[in-house]
Amino acid sequence: MGFLAGLADERVDHRFKGLPPDADGLTVGELAAQRRNLFTDGFTTPVLALSAERLEHNLALMERYATRHGLAFAPHGKTTMAPELFARQLDHGAWGITLAVPHQVRVARQFDVKRIFLANQLVDAPALKWVAGELARDADFRFICYVDSVRGVELMDAALTGATRPLDVVVELGAGDGARTGVRTEADAAAVADAVAATRTLRLVGVAGYEGEVPKATPEKVDAWLRRLTALAGEFDKAGRFFGTGLDEIVVSAGGSAWFDTVADVFAELPELSLPVLKLLRSGAYVSHDDGHYKRLTPFNRVPDEGALHPAFRLWAQVVSKPTADQAFVNAGKRDAAYDLDLPEAQVVRDAATGEVRPADGIEVTKLSDQHAWLETGPDAALEVGDWVGLGLSHPCTSFDKWQLIPLVEADGTVVDYIRTYF
Repeated sequence: MGFLAGLADERVDHRFKGLPPDADGLTVGELAAQRRNLFTDGFTTPVLALSAERLEHNLALMERYATRHGLAFAPHGKTTMAPELFARQLDHGAWGITLAVPHQVRVARQFDVKRIFLANQLVDAPALKWVAGELARDADFRFICYVDSVRGVELMDAALTGATRPLDVVVELGAGDGARTGVRTEADAAAVADAVAATRTLRLVGVAGYEGEVPKATPEKVDAWLRRLTALAGEFDKAGRFFGTGLDEIVVSAGGSAWFDTVADVFAELPELSLPVLKLLRSGAYVSHDDGHYKRLTPFNRVPDEGALHPAFRLWAQVVSKPTADQAFVNAGKRDAAYDLDLPEAQVVRDAATGEVRPADGIEVTKLSDQHAWLETGPDAALEVGDWVGLGLSHPCTSFDKWQLIPLVEADGTVVDYIRTYF
């Protein structure tokens, strides 16, 4: 991860929202060393802050969870696209990083991530040739991706002709009729595996899928689908599909951020196979967690004895208009806040006159425009133009992608670092 050092050398300028105007020309490292206060040292609104303490708590919690349940962990990097967070996840025991598209793989490789799981079938010929080049250049690089069709296997094989190392693939089992990608039947899975075996460019290493796409998911339905997945691994092994390929382990992978407790339970019952099994969990939203979608869905609600994730994001916006007693507007909107699953939640108010922070009682976000959040204010709100409102967000994936440089902030407001994203 020596490439990370270069992030501190990037210059602060107009590209980065919310940073102090007088920081222009400083490097990110120089600005971080100043340990400025988010509220009193020149930051402008809107500004997204990531809690340093809560981030560390979430990283450590999922490391302990994976270890306790005998799971390897390849958190989904599409959530953050932040190499600094990739590095911290790897430092907290992650096996590697999961990604979704070729651009994301290129970012991870630029920062020397050694193990990448691509949760998609990759049929883009230029990208496949580039991956083959990376595998040839770096003997320590491991890359695994989905396959879910004979046609996909044919396209991959054609693009990889002449590659010096076979590309490792897992057959993706779809989560049911009407779900997203993946083969729909075990017979289709066998046909794809046969197609892989007929090539010299691909090597079958396991099975995978995403239980978050189970239609009308319930614990029972998710459990049943996961048992289909583990049974498929057993059937492939019994048929000798992993024999003679030079493998030292079989990969069985699933796990988003809503059902990883069920994944852990079913994977724990996976029968012994002919090789050790890499039980690979891929949850990604845990890093920042949230105040909406995952707050409701996190498995830690079902298994509270295992701990609890803490929402780590807060979007600070300023009241720029209060035209009536029951209405106000802050200067953060769809360009700044996630809104695909839930509207932001008004949580706290920082008084412009005193600097005191109080609960956002009587304040509700009712609508977002491009650059405004519409607030409904009750009689107890006591909100004035100039006050800062701290907003909780729902859905990490669509929060990170709106910000290129995110202050990492301690509880007292001290900014200790900046998280660079690459979307």
